[in-house]
Amino acid sequence: MAWTGNVLRVNLTNGSVKSEPLNKQWAREYLGQRGLATKYLVEEVDPTVDALSPENKLIMVTGPLTGTMASTGGRYSVVTKSPLTGAVACSNSGGYIGAELKMAGWDMVIFEGRSEKPVYLHIENEDAQLLPADEIWGKSVWEADGILHRRHQDPDMRISCVGRAAEAGNLYAAIVNDLHRAAGRSGVGTVMASKHLKAVAVRGSRGVGNIKDPMRFMQATEAGKKVLADNAVTGGGLPQYGTQVLMNVINEMGAMPTRNMREVQFESAHRISGEAMHEPRESDGKPNLTTNAACFACTIACGRISTIDQGHYTVKNKPEYWHASGGLEYEAAWALGSDTGVDDMDALTYGMFLCNEDGIDPISFGATVAAAMELYELGAITKDDTGGLALTFGSAEALTTCAELTARGEGFGKELGLGSKRLCEKYGHPDLSMTVKGQEFPAYDPRGIQGMGLAYATSNRGACHLRGYTVSSEVLGIPEKTDPLVTEGKPELVKAFQDATAVVDSSGLCVFTTFAWTLDDIAPQIDAACEGEWSTEYLLQVGERIWNLERDFNLRAGLSGKDDTLPKRLRKDAANVGPAQGMVNDVEAMMPHYYAIRGWTEDGRITDETRQRLGL
Repeated sequence: MAWTGNVLRVNLTNGSVKSEPLNKQWAREYLGQRGLATKYLVEEVDPTVDALSPENKLIMVTGPLTGTMASTGGRYSVVTKSPLTGAVACSNSGGYIGAELKMAGWDMVIFEGRSEKPVYLHIENEDAQLLPADEIWGKSVWEADGILHRRHQDPDMRISCVGRAAEAGNLYAAIVNDLHRAAGRSGVGTVMASKHLKAVAVRGSRGVGNIKDPMRFMQATEAGKKVLADNAVTGGGLPQYGTQVLMNVINEMGAMPTRNMREVQFESAHRISGEAMHEPRESDGKPNLTTNAACFACTIACGRISTIDQGHYTVKNKPEYWHASGGLEYEAAWALGSDTGVDDMDALTYGMFLCNEDGIDPISFGATVAAAMELYELGAITKDDTGGLALTFGSAEALTTCAELTARGEGFGKELGLGSKRLCEKYGHPDLSMTVKGQEFPAYDPRGIQGMGLAYATSNRGACHLRGYTVSSEVLGIPEKTDPLVTEGKPELVKAFQDATAVVDSSGLCVFTTFAWTLDDIAPQIDAACEGEWSTEYLLQVGERIWNLERDFNLRAGLSGKDDTLPKRLRKDAANVGPAQGMVNDVEAMMPHYYAIRGWTEDGRITDETRQRLGL
């Protein structure tokens, strides 16, 4: 049946750790991971609670295909209410800990309440206990990981951990696993730290049994792997360049958000691109990229492992950063680079190392620094506010100093830890925050990719590219090419991508597979693994149900259709160069039709008919 059937419930207030059976009916309706954990959250948490109160819950969850031989079947998610947005948060991560949790015999771990003192959860198969975390509280993720591995003397143990940023209350803190993979967005790490939960350490040796039809599952997964290998993106571009394959492509089409999204092309994009990561540095003759890397069961291997020139100003006297570690992905390279105007590859890599070391979302961090730089340029922020730091666009020193302060939660880093929405409001220029629902934009300017504007505006977790990645169609022509500069047909496209992505995020698979796979490739794998019948048509209904469940939580949390919009800059200030020159994003034109095909009212509420059809 692919699910283990076991849920671990951890009450941090009284210290109890108990097993309970998985709700099989909910698994049938919501599949797993993102969908299933959101169902538990909706049933157990009042949407109006303070996200950082003990009444909020934090759920770590796997999918039915997590830990199996399905390609990319190593994903897990963290679901909670976000302190950054006030909306539902679901942050997805790769690496190895998701598979380890599944192989220990658990579909899901639900954390509730708040511990009086810092603790961590240690899981070894069916044995799970809370242990004191005094020694690792106040340490970085990397330091805590090393201490726990030495303490338990198990090199195969997998660890998810929060860093000092989360402990200091940074509102976009991440939960980092396997040292450089992360449940990165929406402040899930902030919630974890608020519960005085420092880490989850897991060792599982049971494997994943209970596959419904092992022979058919093996055939379906092998067929899927062949499709991935034969595809130009998953079998070529991503292994070679990672997501950084997009840097020059997006820049050339005039959709590269630059200097807090004032501009749509970065003149130095080629200096921080995937291609540039392969080029030898002038300083030491070595490339930034050391190797690529794969998560559990992944046949794509898009991960970047990088090293910094040991003579670079950021690490010259810091040998602890001379090792190879998780390097720049496209989103981080954009946020730390183009959005701040910085083109120093090693400085960006150092910033990425710090984000991994102390658990910070690099998208929100870079975008918040970019907003602060514009505020500084206007005189709204001064050196008195920054502790003497000149926050000028293009300054690598400003960027890396901000990264150090934010990682530790010190000085002006505390201000940056608020996120750009609260920062810009505090300094009197709310329109300079490039956010939706309080979450910072990713690396695609919606003036040049119209469908992404609608996807951002309607995303249930705030601005996000991975909730409806219409870039596949509008830029790459997958599964079919659509014109990025038109609005016609985009509501249908966005809905289709959103519903399908909800399925992928709930399965235990990586969304990057969908550069090559459709649900017709995924459905046979789920159907062979899970009890019941799982057709493409049924999975699409599951995806639509998940999307509406998240929407319902947000509406009850106090959000409304008024939050389905974009910053004024993207609706009023036209693109300055490129194919979209003279254009804004026309999200208002697309929204009424989107609401209609979703089965919502004109003000974005779910109709009774839609509720009944989806069984909400």
